[in-house]
Amino acid sequence: MSNTSYYIGLMSGTSADAIDAVLVDLSQQPKLLAQHSLKLSTDLRTRIHALCLPGDNEIERMGALDVELGELFAQATQELLASTAMSPQNIIAIGSHGQTIRHRPPGTSLDTQRHFSLQIGDPNVIAQQTGITTVADFRRRDMAAGGQGAPLVPAFHRAIFAQPQVNRVIVNIGGMANITWLPKEGMALGFDTGPGNVLMDSWIQTHLGLGYDKQGDWAKSGNSDSALVKTMLQHPFFAQQAPKSTGREAFNAEWLHENLMLLERSLAPADVQASLLELSAQSIAQAINDLSTEPKEVLVCGGGAYNQALMLRLEQCLNRATLASTASLGIAPEWIEAMAFAWLAQQTLARQPGNLAAVTGAAKEVILGGVYYAG
Repeated sequence: MSNTSYYIGLMSGTSADAIDAVLVDLSQQPKLLAQHSLKLSTDLRTRIHALCLPGDNEIERMGALDVELGELFAQATQELLASTAMSPQNIIAIGSHGQTIRHRPPGTSLDTQRHFSLQIGDPNVIAQQTGITTVADFRRRDMAAGGQGAPLVPAFHRAIFAQPQVNRVIVNIGGMANITWLPKEGMALGFDTGPGNVLMDSWIQTHLGLGYDKQGDWAKSGNSDSALVKTMLQHPFFAQQAPKSTGREAFNAEWLHENLMLLERSLAPADVQASLLELSAQSIAQAINDLSTEPKEVLVCGGGAYNQALMLRLEQCLNRATLASTASLGIAPEWIEAMAFAWLAQQTLARQPGNLAAVTGAAKEVILGGVYYAG
């Protein structure tokens, strides 16, 4: 055991469809040892998404959901360990992203207000129920230093994917999409590009009762509407300069409805889905194309890597770039974000910075997160 360094990473993203849990050996290069996904109920997803926008009785609902999600994060950890030969005593710490319910970074419409980011999933509960020291609340320290609080995964991307002989872009397509630029020379950069799967997931849930568009098959059955895509691309976020981050507060069903109303004509639901896929592909590709005119190797992680229609369209929109998923490097796309938060927990306990100031816009690189000791 002396030559190993075991951490657990917990991640629940914008879609709030599952809690991803990974066991990682961080003694050298991060090595994924085991993974587990705990599905979240439709009712729970609805309650999480309801807290992403202002509503009645928010504090009461948030407080109860904070504890409930803490219990579920602990359950995901226990189920992960049960699938291995590990015990809690073997694990140095858990890194828990939590569930984002509100993200108001600098540059949003609330620019006159104080900026904040809020993740729930009580780490006190996680530490108590698992018996493992838990590191959580990673984003707010970066924001206290003047940053966006997101994206945080580029520091991890740099640690495991940077290569001096290639210009590499890591694209994380979850509910939202973000990119990390790892040039052969110069500093790493990164920022959110806009919606990844969030709008497509919401639309197919509404019309077909499905959680996501498997392989993009429904989108492929429709035809993208250029006028709708053009209208959606007018959102000010796309023209905003990095550093920048976004979330469900900006890109949601209500916003999509407003854009559909501007068309003054109706579209078949499959055509809307095709248009949403086009929006994601174009906005991601444009951000990548703007980075450099040099050839680039683009690696995709997150659930969007399994949307074949999205991957094909993204490849078509890219200039001077090759496209593959991180599976080509032996790391399954769906587990990288959870691995990143295991790594961030290690950084915190080592009193090392976890953010990249050039990515988030923070005044400096700082130690992230709060530590909740198991004993």
